[in-house]
Amino acid sequence: MKVELKRVNDAVHFEASGSGNVKVHIDGSPEISGQGLGVRPMELVLIALGSCSALDLISILKKQRQEITDFSVVVAGERTDKVPAVFTKIHMAFKLVGNIDLTKAEKAAELAVKKYCSVHNMLVSGGVAITYSIAVS
Repeated sequence: MKVELKRVNDAVHFEASGSGNVKVHIDGSPEISGQGLGVRPMELVLIALGSCSALDLISILKKQRQEITDFSVVVAGERTDKVPAVFTKIHMAFKLVGNIDLTKAEKAAELAVKKYCSVHNMLVSGGVAITYSIAVS
């Protein structure tokens, strides 16, 4: 696996690409000349965790023939006050809409987050406490 980052301006705005032609814009905080032109690096960590878990959760539920009409996840992290300001706690709140059995969704979330999500396992092994909740309507 390989990604490439290219500097876009004279400040700290980068464009990243991985597989395919999809581009992700990354920018730093205003304290280091960021201009709000992209996602910050630590936000990308939260995005990686949420998307990794979400992809697996949806895949598991589809295999169980659950009908998902809407899906979202909010990922919130707490960081230390010292440098490096690493995450200490992260919570993911999954919200699913559709004809979904709550028990199946809870079991699928357990598997998706704790077993299959590589990002989760990497963060937990680094000492980050990760929790999640799931709501079905």
